[in-house]
Amino acid sequence: MKDLVRRDLQHIWHPYTQMKTAAPPIPVVKGEGAYLYTEDGRKLIDAVSSWWVNIHGHSHPYIAQKAFEQLQQLEHVIFAGFTHPQAVTLAENLLSILPANQNKVFYSDNGSTAVEVAIKMCLQYWFNKGHKRQRILAFKDAYHGDTFGAMAVSGRSAWTAPFDALLFDVEFLDLPTKENIGALKSQISTLKSHLACFIFEPLILGSGGMLMYDADLLDDLLQHCHKEEVLTIADEVMTGFGRTGKLFATDYLNHKANIMCFSKGLTGGTMALGITTCTAQIYEAFLSDDKLKTLFHGHSFTANPVACAVANASFDLLIQPQTMANIQRIQQKHQDFKTRIQNHPKLKEVRQTGTIIAMEWRMETTSYFSDIRDRLYNYFLAQNIILRPLGNILYILPPYCISNEDLDYVYAKIEEALEVI
Repeated sequence: MKDLVRRDLQHIWHPYTQMKTAAPPIPVVKGEGAYLYTEDGRKLIDAVSSWWVNIHGHSHPYIAQKAFEQLQQLEHVIFAGFTHPQAVTLAENLLSILPANQNKVFYSDNGSTAVEVAIKMCLQYWFNKGHKRQRILAFKDAYHGDTFGAMAVSGRSAWTAPFDALLFDVEFLDLPTKENIGALKSQISTLKSHLACFIFEPLILGSGGMLMYDADLLDDLLQHCHKEEVLTIADEVMTGFGRTGKLFATDYLNHKANIMCFSKGLTGGTMALGITTCTAQIYEAFLSDDKLKTLFHGHSFTANPVACAVANASFDLLIQPQTMANIQRIQQKHQDFKTRIQNHPKLKEVRQTGTIIAMEWRMETTSYFSDIRDRLYNYFLAQNIILRPLGNILYILPPYCISNEDLDYVYAKIEEALEVI
């Protein structure tokens, strides 16, 4: 066993890992583009963007340079009562590409806390207005994070089971279909006087199994929420910054959310940063001579200047024509691959939106803990590809710089896996 792994196992507890039975961690010592390099010299294709965060490729020189420059200028400053150029520029940059109704930017430090902030904004919005509206609406298979508020608005599962008794009650909706959309709207109308907000992952439920649903149906739900004065939160932590083929998944919608949440690709996957944006209507409910109407939320590293500088560098890369061309290229490659394999007898369904494609292995019973997950994971790892299935659901979610040759190699290995697993 290499020294790095020995030292890791001696001291570190890894996320989402049963440490007693898990294989030793893979020691990565370098990243470049779509590749990760291990301590023993292997070159791995990062086909899942290192937990969906990396959009421009590892160790991008432009992002690295901007981080270096900022570290020489200002590494951190308290953000209560102070500000700095990178935070102001990032707010301006982000608002310039978001839906026009988004007006204010609130900084935090990851996706879960961006969601926590959004939930607190909605609950306190009604509190500040003197209304007791404390129920929250969410999709049954949703995942919004691992902090307690984010867990509460996520679907109940093995992940939340130890904490279920401590989570606040949530009204859960089925994903919209043409058959149930009327019933879903009726459910909202019945609950409206109690609802603080409706939180949703637009178009794709990520950890729920890359479940995809129709933009027109979501648009219909949002229109109904606005009609019934139910606030809406778009969790774009995973879908933001080009993943769905447009800059944001909500760009497919005519009706926009009151609040939006971002992280992951926000910094190009370089470091932790979270953002919650909101409309002027939400913000103004907190403006008062009464200090008790203040949004009492903050983090020590709120709007960290280095993280903001990195996010601004990622923004510069995101808006370049070449980036959108790469997004469209990957989208087309995925569509062609879907056409090729969608009728395979071992696949129950192939789903694709933008740069994300998911293949659901046909099984009698499905579970995140199915042994097929480990068999698939280890099969691709042996081919020097990082694919991390969600149970029996295999997906590709690559950085935008991945080459056609590497995509073709990943596709070919999936077709091989379909014959042997």
